[in-house]
Amino acid sequence: MPATVTDAPADHSLDLARYFEFVPASGEARRAIRVAGTRVGVEFVLRDYWAGASAEELALRFPSLSLEQIHALITYYLARREEMDVYLAEVWRDAQHDADVAQEVSTSFARELRERLMQARAAKLTG
Repeated sequence: MPATVTDAPADHSLDLARYFEFVPASGEARRAIRVAGTRVGVEFVLRDYWAGASAEELALRFPSLSLEQIHALITYYLARREEMDVYLAEVWRDAQHDADVAQEVSTSFARELRERLMQARAAKLTG
């Protein structure tokens, strides 16, 4: 059976999994990987890391994380890149779907506000 991102690493010499909380899917809630002791999802830190942020910059952007946790997160990602990429693609696909649904079922206030913004933009372009 192939390993999944929630499996403990086979090499226990560097037990990086202890730095994370692996939250299984339950009902409507999707599975998640968070930095242990925080509510920070690994996808947010990795997004900024891929955008070029150093570990030190990440520590400034995520003050609830220690530099040790950030280095562990990056190392875990690099060591398990294939499984993590599958997980991240799933998380970002689900987030996009949720945003699309929210856009479709917005409240009347949000629809009116969006309409006013579009009218203001159109007036600015033509005026």
